[in-house]
Amino acid sequence: MDFLKSAVASAISKGPPFPYTFGDRLDLDQSTWTLHNGTKREDGSDCSIFSFDVSANKSRLVLAKNAVRKLKTLRHPGIVRVLDTVETDTYIYVATERVIPLNWHLRRKSLSIETIKWGLYTVASTLKFINEEGISVHGCIRASSIFTSQSGEWRLGGLDILSSMKEDDAVIFNYAGLIPDIHKYAPPEVAKSDWTVVRKSPVSATDSYAFGLLVYEVFNNGELRMDMSAAQTQNIPPTMQQPYKRLLNANPKARLTVGNFLEQGRRSGGFFETPLIRLSEGVESMGLKDDTEREALLGELDEVANDFPEDFFKMKILPELTKSVEFGGGGPKVLGYIMKIASKLPDDEFESRLNPFLLRLFGSPDRQIRVCLLDNLSLMIDHFTQKVVTDKIWPQIATGFSDTAPIIREQTVKSVLLLISKLSDRVINGDLLKCLAKTANDEQPGIRTNTTICLGKIARNLGTSTRSKVLVAAFTRSLRDPFVHSRNAALQALAATSELFSEDDCATKLLPSVCPSLVDKEKIVRDQASKTMELLVTRIRKYTSTMPDTALPPSTSAFTNSNGTPRMSTPTHDAGATGWAGWAISSFTNKLAAASGEMQAPTPIKPNGTSSPSLSITPAEPLRPPTSSASTLARKALTPDPPRTMSTTSITEFDSFDAAWDEVDNADSDENASFFDAPSTTPKPAESPNPFDDAGEPDFAGWLAAQSQSKTKLQNLPKGLKAVSKPLASPVKSSVNRKGIPTRPTSATKVDSKVKTAEKKIDTKPKDNEEGDDAWGAWD
Repeated sequence: MDFLKSAVASAISKGPPFPYTFGDRLDLDQSTWTLHNGTKREDGSDCSIFSFDVSANKSRLVLAKNAVRKLKTLRHPGIVRVLDTVETDTYIYVATERVIPLNWHLRRKSLSIETIKWGLYTVASTLKFINEEGISVHGCIRASSIFTSQSGEWRLGGLDILSSMKEDDAVIFNYAGLIPDIHKYAPPEVAKSDWTVVRKSPVSATDSYAFGLLVYEVFNNGELRMDMSAAQTQNIPPTMQQPYKRLLNANPKARLTVGNFLEQGRRSGGFFETPLIRLSEGVESMGLKDDTEREALLGELDEVANDFPEDFFKMKILPELTKSVEFGGGGPKVLGYIMKIASKLPDDEFESRLNPFLLRLFGSPDRQIRVCLLDNLSLMIDHFTQKVVTDKIWPQIATGFSDTAPIIREQTVKSVLLLISKLSDRVINGDLLKCLAKTANDEQPGIRTNTTICLGKIARNLGTSTRSKVLVAAFTRSLRDPFVHSRNAALQALAATSELFSEDDCATKLLPSVCPSLVDKEKIVRDQASKTMELLVTRIRKYTSTMPDTALPPSTSAFTNSNGTPRMSTPTHDAGATGWAGWAISSFTNKLAAASGEMQAPTPIKPNGTSSPSLSITPAEPLRPPTSSASTLARKALTPDPPRTMSTTSITEFDSFDAAWDEVDNADSDENASFFDAPSTTPKPAESPNPFDDAGEPDFAGWLAAQSQSKTKLQNLPKGLKAVSKPLASPVKSSVNRKGIPTRPTSATKVDSKVKTAEKKIDTKPKDNEEGDDAWGAWD
């Protein structure tokens, strides 16, 4: 074998260029040629190479040259198609389409009865053309002269002695005896005489007899015995036996012609009236058929598709169908059959034969074609690379999200599940989510439902930075959809994707949205809501079981009692005593009770500049300053002091300390303004009963009156006390803020310069809690 290849290469190097590469050699019986598989150097396409060695078969050179000449001039679909030829003094090469000897299939018994009938029909049609139109005789009809193409069709070869009966010196008359084993297939008249008798017989007589032998040969796995008689009909179909016997008639003039044999087979109910033969003829003209004829042809294709040769569909039917869809108006039904055939193709053949065709179809404006493509997307998506899907297919499919036809929008949404694995992250988290946002608000409830289902199935493909935000917004919106199946789909999607959400999102966003569905009017929604709720609650409970009891640091107080314990009691979980109300009051009073000891009053300064002895106040019980944010329960426990009124003579002593009061007022305005900035315009008694009658409550009004006897710095006054520094000669008009609470006059108030009188009223009445009962920290 290696020697043969080297010899062939050496011969090529010395002769004219032959743009084909030799491959493996195939066995070819009863022939003067050798057969090799080959490839074309230019594009790597497959071919077959018939080679003839002149030096080894010089006596048969005339047969080889005749075959080359007939192959070039005789063109018919049933004859082996020639690509190129090279003739030199040492060799002859003929490059043809890729073919395989028919004997290979016959010996393997790989051909069905229907396929054999189809092949005989093709050969009979070719012989009819040679005999009637070409007025020629093939002379060498047998299984070894027939080949099968890549599409499974039978091709007639062996044209070594093919001769026109118009030629006086035809090759068949003088050189037919050089064909190997030709005597086995020679008709009786030739066996009795020689090949010159062919001139005297009908043109089709010689080939008709040989065709009859071929019928027997192909139905008996290529076996042909020398003692075979016409009466032997072993394995031949019953409907074909009678015409077969007439082909082998000993009288050449009474012998049935191949053309007549073909006509009998094509009659209604004849042996050539098979779906495969009808399909092979009809598919070539599918683009010219009307809708009714096309429907009938496709119906036959659907019935017998599983029994047809796979190669025939791949190489013959498929190209014709693609041309019909693209140029002949075949429509979506033809495209459906294309995808059915394509599903049996290997990956490499699918990509080479169908990918360019399908890419062109995705750009078609025909809505029926688009729907068919989307329906069959599962059969083709794995054959496209991610780059092709992202750059070429996705831009075409994305237009379907906004199509005016609802069926296009719905099929486009469904196709996302197949496309998602082939799309880039940029497209998924950008263009795709924008498109799904449109269909989530579609006017068609079914499209909204499918969008929710789609989001649930592609949730894991979304980016982690946007996944939770997108899904929560989409699912919670669907929970409010008036369409029952959309709500149910949202609940199912939440249950399926619950692990993608954080526990905080489950508790704060998902559960509040799911709860209304528990009382939905539809039972299917209520049942699914219960399942989803249980799933979310179970997950939250599992998470909270791992959390600490508290996130607060150990409590430390800046002020402790003399024994070092905190002044405010710690709430307990004992539900037997006072409950939460008792805890609140206890904490409130304990905090007040923590104030103990003596309060040192500042030393007032006399008008002459001397200081008077300091006045100290020792309260019988701890000072309880009021608060502006105490709860209702706290106000019930505390009875406020009635406001005390200081005399005008005492207040005049504070004239020089207006600035000091302003500083105190500014520093504590945020905490105590609402409490202290409420002077009363009505006179109050100088003395009033002490509401905190437990060993005596400090008299704030009396203490302020004592301070008027001497002038001193007021930096150490109790926090929050205020006074008006300039006495007024006439009653002061109090302003009222927007909440209706009277406020202290400002320094801009006009006063009489001769008489300076003023009042400082201290209102200890607790104000209403404007912030609610939760503002427990106002005292701190």
